[in-house]
Amino acid sequence: MNLISIQSHVVYGHVGNAAAVFALQRLGVEVWPIHTVELSNHPGYGDFSGRVKDAAAVRELVDGIAARGALARCDGIISGYVGAAAIGAEILAAVGAVKAANPASQYCCDPVIGDDDRGIYVRPDVAEFLRQEAVPAADVVTPNAFELGWLTGRTGATLVQACAAIDALHARGPRVVLVTSLATAETPPDAIDLVVSDRAGRFRLRTPRLDHAAHGAGDAIAALFCAHLLRGGSAAAAMAAAASSVFGILRRTAQAGAREMLLIEAQDEIVAPSTVFKPEPF
Repeated sequence: MNLISIQSHVVYGHVGNAAAVFALQRLGVEVWPIHTVELSNHPGYGDFSGRVKDAAAVRELVDGIAARGALARCDGIISGYVGAAAIGAEILAAVGAVKAANPASQYCCDPVIGDDDRGIYVRPDVAEFLRQEAVPAADVVTPNAFELGWLTGRTGATLVQACAAIDALHARGPRVVLVTSLATAETPPDAIDLVVSDRAGRFRLRTPRLDHAAHGAGDAIAALFCAHLLRGGSAAAAMAAAASSVFGILRRTAQAGAREMLLIEAQDEIVAPSTVFKPEPF
Protein backbone atom coordinates (compact mmCIF):
# COMPACT_ATOMS: atom_id res chain seq x y z
CA MET A 1 0.00 0.00 0.00
CA ASN A 2 1.20 3.50 -0.88
CA LEU A 3 -0.17 6.58 0.90
CA ILE A 4 0.55 10.29 0.63
CA SER A 5 0.43 11.92 4.07
CA ILE A 6 0.05 15.71 3.99
CA GLN A 7 0.20 17.26 7.44
CA SER A 8 2.40 19.00 9.99
CA HIS A 9 5.81 17.80 11.14
CA VAL A 10 7.84 18.39 14.30
CA VAL A 11 11.54 17.74 14.77
CA TYR A 12 11.14 16.91 18.48
CA GLY A 13 8.31 14.60 19.48
CA HIS A 14 5.65 12.76 17.53
CA VAL A 15 2.95 14.99 16.10
CA GLY A 16 1.50 15.08 12.58
CA ASN A 17 3.73 13.30 10.11
CA ALA A 18 6.22 12.67 12.92
CA ALA A 19 3.54 10.38 14.37
CA ALA A 20 1.77 9.12 11.26
CA VAL A 21 4.71 8.20 9.05
CA PHE A 22 6.47 5.83 11.44
CA ALA A 23 3.20 4.27 12.60
CA LEU A 24 2.23 3.56 9.00
CA GLN A 25 5.66 2.28 8.07
CA ARG A 26 5.60 -0.08 11.06
CA LEU A 27 2.45 -1.56 9.51
CA GLY A 28 4.33 -2.07 6.26
CA VAL A 29 2.78 0.89 4.44
CA GLU A 30 4.89 2.91 2.01
CA VAL A 31 4.41 6.56 2.96
CA TRP A 32 5.18 9.62 0.86
CA PRO A 33 5.13 12.48 3.41
CA ILE A 34 4.56 16.14 2.57
CA HIS A 35 4.81 18.63 5.44
CA THR A 36 2.41 21.57 5.67
CA VAL A 37 4.20 22.98 8.71
CA GLU A 38 7.67 22.25 10.06
CA LEU A 39 8.25 23.15 13.70
CA SER A 40 10.87 22.38 16.30
CA ASN A 41 8.22 21.00 18.67
CA HIS A 42 4.51 21.02 19.45
CA PRO A 43 3.24 24.58 20.21
CA GLY A 44 1.81 23.24 23.48
CA TYR A 45 5.22 23.80 25.03
CA GLY A 46 4.58 27.54 24.81
CA ASP A 47 7.42 28.37 22.45
CA PHE A 48 8.73 26.85 19.24
CA SER A 49 10.60 27.64 16.08
CA GLY A 50 9.75 26.85 12.47
CA ARG A 51 7.12 27.96 10.01
CA VAL A 52 4.16 27.14 7.82
CA LYS A 53 5.15 25.92 4.37
CA ASP A 54 3.90 27.84 1.36
CA ALA A 55 1.27 26.33 -0.89
CA ALA A 56 3.54 26.37 -3.93
CA ALA A 57 5.99 24.05 -2.16
CA VAL A 58 3.22 21.52 -1.53
CA ARG A 59 2.15 21.71 -5.17
CA GLU A 60 5.72 21.26 -6.40
CA LEU A 61 6.19 18.13 -4.32
CA VAL A 62 2.95 16.58 -5.57
CA ASP A 63 3.94 17.48 -9.14
CA GLY A 64 7.30 15.80 -8.57
CA ILE A 65 5.62 12.60 -7.43
CA ALA A 66 3.32 12.75 -10.46
CA ALA A 67 6.33 13.16 -12.75
CA ARG A 68 7.60 9.79 -11.53
CA GLY A 69 4.35 8.22 -12.70
CA ALA A 70 3.61 7.23 -9.11
CA LEU A 71 0.10 8.58 -8.63
CA ALA A 72 -1.47 5.54 -10.27
CA ARG A 73 0.12 3.44 -7.51
CA CYS A 74 -1.15 5.71 -4.72
CA ASP A 75 -3.93 4.09 -2.71
CA GLY A 76 -4.95 7.20 -0.85
CA ILE A 77 -4.19 10.57 0.69
CA ILE A 78 -4.28 11.34 4.40
CA SER A 79 -4.45 14.99 5.41
CA GLY A 80 -4.07 16.43 8.88
CA TYR A 81 -3.06 19.88 10.13
CA VAL A 82 -3.33 22.24 7.16
CA GLY A 83 -1.64 25.46 8.33
CA ALA A 84 -3.14 27.77 5.69
CA ALA A 85 -6.23 27.65 3.50
CA ALA A 86 -4.10 27.99 0.37
CA ILE A 87 -2.37 24.74 1.32
CA GLY A 88 -5.80 23.17 1.71
CA ALA A 89 -6.57 24.00 -1.91
CA GLU A 90 -3.39 22.20 -2.95
CA ILE A 91 -4.37 19.16 -0.89
CA LEU A 92 -7.67 18.93 -2.74
CA ALA A 93 -5.85 19.37 -6.05
CA ALA A 94 -3.62 16.46 -5.06
CA VAL A 95 -6.67 14.38 -4.17
CA GLY A 96 -8.12 15.11 -7.60
CA ALA A 97 -4.89 14.16 -9.34
CA VAL A 98 -4.55 10.90 -7.42
CA LYS A 99 -8.18 9.92 -8.02
CA ALA A 100 -7.79 10.67 -11.74
CA ALA A 101 -4.78 8.36 -11.87
CA ASN A 102 -6.28 5.72 -9.55
CA PRO A 103 -10.08 5.90 -9.24
CA ALA A 104 -9.98 3.32 -6.42
CA SER A 105 -7.94 5.63 -4.18
CA GLN A 106 -9.55 7.32 -1.20
CA TYR A 107 -9.15 10.59 0.66
CA CYS A 108 -8.94 10.37 4.46
CA CYS A 109 -9.32 13.77 6.12
CA ASP A 110 -8.44 14.35 9.75
CA PRO A 111 -10.08 17.78 10.17
CA VAL A 112 -7.71 19.31 12.70
CA ILE A 113 -9.55 22.33 14.09
CA GLY A 114 -9.40 22.29 17.89
CA ASP A 115 -10.42 20.46 21.03
CA ASP A 116 -12.52 20.89 24.15
CA ASP A 117 -9.65 22.26 26.23
CA ARG A 118 -8.46 24.98 23.86
CA GLY A 119 -11.32 25.54 21.45
CA ILE A 120 -10.38 26.39 17.87
CA TYR A 121 -6.61 26.69 17.43
CA VAL A 122 -6.34 26.98 13.64
CA ARG A 123 -6.82 30.06 11.51
CA PRO A 124 -10.47 30.94 10.81
CA ASP A 125 -10.01 30.46 7.06
CA VAL A 126 -8.54 27.00 7.66
CA ALA A 127 -11.49 25.96 9.82
CA GLU A 128 -13.91 27.18 7.15
CA PHE A 129 -11.94 25.42 4.42
CA LEU A 130 -12.21 22.15 6.31
CA ARG A 131 -15.95 22.55 6.86
CA GLN A 132 -16.90 23.84 3.42
CA GLU A 133 -14.45 22.07 1.11
CA ALA A 134 -12.32 19.31 2.66
CA VAL A 135 -15.07 17.38 4.48
CA PRO A 136 -17.39 17.24 1.43
CA ALA A 137 -14.48 15.96 -0.69
CA ALA A 138 -13.43 13.27 1.80
CA ASP A 139 -14.29 9.59 1.72
CA VAL A 140 -13.27 9.20 5.37
CA VAL A 141 -13.20 11.79 8.17
CA THR A 142 -11.80 11.35 11.68
CA PRO A 143 -12.87 14.31 13.86
CA ASN A 144 -12.60 14.44 17.62
CA ALA A 145 -15.76 15.25 19.58
CA PHE A 146 -15.15 19.02 19.51
CA GLU A 147 -14.53 18.98 15.76
CA LEU A 148 -17.65 16.90 15.13
CA GLY A 149 -19.72 19.53 16.91
CA TRP A 150 -18.06 22.45 15.15
CA LEU A 151 -18.35 20.92 11.70
CA THR A 152 -22.03 20.12 12.09
CA GLY A 153 -23.25 22.81 14.46
CA ARG A 154 -24.66 20.10 16.70
CA THR A 155 -23.96 19.04 20.25
CA GLY A 156 -22.77 15.58 21.19
CA ALA A 157 -23.72 15.64 24.85
CA THR A 158 -25.59 12.35 24.57
CA LEU A 159 -25.01 9.35 22.34
CA VAL A 160 -28.23 10.08 20.46
CA GLN A 161 -27.08 13.64 19.81
CA ALA A 162 -23.64 12.47 18.74
CA CYS A 163 -25.23 10.06 16.28
CA ALA A 164 -27.35 12.89 14.85
CA ALA A 165 -24.17 14.92 14.35
CA ILE A 166 -22.52 11.94 12.67
CA ASP A 167 -25.51 11.62 10.32
CA ALA A 168 -25.20 15.32 9.51
CA LEU A 169 -21.54 14.79 8.67
CA HIS A 170 -22.38 11.83 6.42
CA ALA A 171 -24.86 14.07 4.64
CA ARG A 172 -21.97 16.37 3.72
CA GLY A 173 -20.28 13.57 1.75
CA PRO A 174 -18.00 11.23 3.76
CA ARG A 175 -19.07 7.57 3.73
CA VAL A 176 -17.02 6.71 6.85
CA VAL A 177 -16.92 8.80 10.04
CA LEU A 178 -14.72 7.94 13.00
CA VAL A 179 -15.19 10.10 16.10
CA THR A 180 -12.36 9.93 18.61
CA SER A 181 -12.26 11.03 22.26
CA LEU A 182 -16.04 11.03 22.67
CA ALA A 183 -17.44 11.50 26.18
CA THR A 184 -21.23 11.58 26.27
CA ALA A 185 -23.65 11.38 29.17
CA GLU A 186 -23.54 7.60 28.76
CA THR A 187 -19.74 7.39 29.00
CA PRO A 188 -18.41 6.47 32.47
CA PRO A 189 -16.05 9.11 33.93
CA ASP A 190 -13.14 6.66 33.88
CA ALA A 191 -13.59 5.81 30.19
CA ILE A 192 -13.48 7.32 26.72
CA ASP A 193 -15.48 6.26 23.68
CA LEU A 194 -14.81 6.05 19.97
CA VAL A 195 -17.65 5.70 17.48
CA VAL A 196 -17.39 4.70 13.83
CA SER A 197 -20.21 4.89 11.32
CA ASP A 198 -20.54 3.64 7.75
CA ARG A 199 -23.04 1.73 5.62
CA ALA A 200 -22.55 -1.35 7.82
CA GLY A 201 -23.88 0.53 10.83
CA ARG A 202 -22.56 2.23 13.96
CA PHE A 203 -20.08 0.75 16.39
CA ARG A 204 -18.80 2.02 19.72
CA LEU A 205 -15.50 1.12 21.34
CA ARG A 206 -14.69 2.04 24.95
CA THR A 207 -11.24 2.25 26.52
CA PRO A 208 -10.10 3.27 30.01
CA ARG A 209 -9.37 6.97 30.35
CA LEU A 210 -5.67 7.69 30.84
CA ASP A 211 -5.15 10.84 32.91
CA HIS A 212 -1.94 11.71 31.11
CA ALA A 213 -1.69 14.08 28.17
CA ALA A 214 0.58 13.27 25.22
CA HIS A 215 0.69 15.08 21.89
CA GLY A 216 0.05 13.26 18.62
CA ALA A 217 -2.39 10.53 19.66
CA GLY A 218 -5.10 11.81 17.32
CA ASP A 219 -2.69 11.95 14.40
CA ALA A 220 -1.55 8.38 15.04
CA ILE A 221 -5.04 6.93 15.40
CA ALA A 222 -6.29 8.67 12.24
CA ALA A 223 -3.38 7.32 10.20
CA LEU A 224 -3.66 3.78 11.56
CA PHE A 225 -7.43 3.73 11.12
CA CYS A 226 -7.18 4.82 7.50
CA ALA A 227 -4.48 2.25 6.74
CA HIS A 228 -6.44 -0.63 8.26
CA LEU A 229 -9.60 0.53 6.49
CA LEU A 230 -7.94 0.89 3.08
CA ARG A 231 -6.42 -2.55 3.42
CA GLY A 232 -9.93 -3.88 3.15
CA GLY A 233 -10.96 -4.26 6.75
CA SER A 234 -14.36 -3.21 8.03
CA ALA A 235 -14.64 0.21 9.64
CA ALA A 236 -15.32 -1.45 13.01
CA ALA A 237 -12.26 -3.68 12.73
CA ALA A 238 -10.11 -0.74 11.62
CA MET A 239 -11.28 1.29 14.64
CA ALA A 240 -10.51 -1.59 16.99
CA ALA A 241 -7.02 -2.12 15.57
CA ALA A 242 -6.11 1.57 15.61
CA ALA A 243 -7.57 2.29 19.06
CA SER A 244 -5.94 -0.77 20.61
CA SER A 245 -2.53 0.21 19.23
CA VAL A 246 -2.71 3.84 20.32
CA PHE A 247 -4.05 2.94 23.75
CA GLY A 248 -1.08 0.63 24.27
CA ILE A 249 1.34 3.37 23.24
CA LEU A 250 -0.35 5.93 25.48
CA ARG A 251 -0.43 3.55 28.44
CA ARG A 252 3.32 2.99 28.08
CA THR A 253 3.77 6.77 27.82
CA ALA A 254 1.71 7.34 30.98
CA GLN A 255 3.62 4.67 32.90
CA ALA A 256 6.88 6.43 32.00
CA GLY A 257 5.48 9.88 32.82
CA ALA A 258 6.69 11.08 29.42
CA ARG A 259 5.34 14.25 27.86
CA GLU A 260 5.89 13.03 24.31
CA MET A 261 4.24 9.88 23.01
CA LEU A 262 6.66 6.93 23.26
CA LEU A 263 5.97 5.88 19.69
CA ILE A 264 9.34 4.28 19.06
CA GLU A 265 9.75 2.58 22.42
CA ALA A 266 6.23 1.12 22.27
CA GLN A 267 6.22 0.38 18.54
CA ASP A 268 5.28 -3.28 19.00
CA GLU A 269 1.85 -2.05 20.04
CA ILE A 270 1.30 -0.98 16.43
CA VAL A 271 1.49 -4.52 15.07
CA ALA A 272 0.55 -6.53 18.19
CA PRO A 273 -1.46 -4.51 20.73
CA SER A 274 -1.12 -5.81 24.28
CA THR A 275 -4.83 -5.12 24.87
CA VAL A 276 -7.38 -5.56 22.11
CA PHE A 277 -10.66 -3.68 22.50
CA LYS A 278 -13.84 -4.95 20.89
CA PRO A 279 -16.30 -2.70 19.04
CA GLU A 280 -19.98 -3.12 19.81
CA PRO A 281 -22.83 -2.37 17.41
CA PHE A 282 -25.57 -0.10 18.68
